[in-house]
Amino acid sequence: MLGTCPVCAGELEVTRLKCSACKTEISGNFSVCSFCKLDQENREFIEVFIKCRGSIKDVEKELNISYPTVKSRLDRVIRALGYEVIEEPIRVNRLEVLEKLDKGEIDLPEALEQLKGGSQ
Repeated sequence: MLGTCPVCAGELEVTRLKCSACKTEISGNFSVCSFCKLDQENREFIEVFIKCRGSIKDVEKELNISYPTVKSRLDRVIRALGYEVIEEPIRVNRLEVLEKLDKGEIDLPEALEQLKGGSQ
């Protein structure tokens, strides 16, 4: 079902329902659930997310996309549903920082700065 007008992108309103079995028709103003108002891409993403029981790693595998892409798409759905996205603090993988320092990819001041960002 379309959630927005294909002409002006305004919110569509359901005004008529019809029974596929007996053909009874009911007219009025009917509310549509928030998920029905999402575009097809967001609905498909939510379907995969639910199928994967909210496991971002499983969504990554299923859709063949990266962790940041999964988080970005989830944030987009949250906003489309009318909620505010609360930014999580960046978590630092200490072992990864130390390995980069050991390989010479970063210097000591950079490693210390990254480690101040949090722990994991």
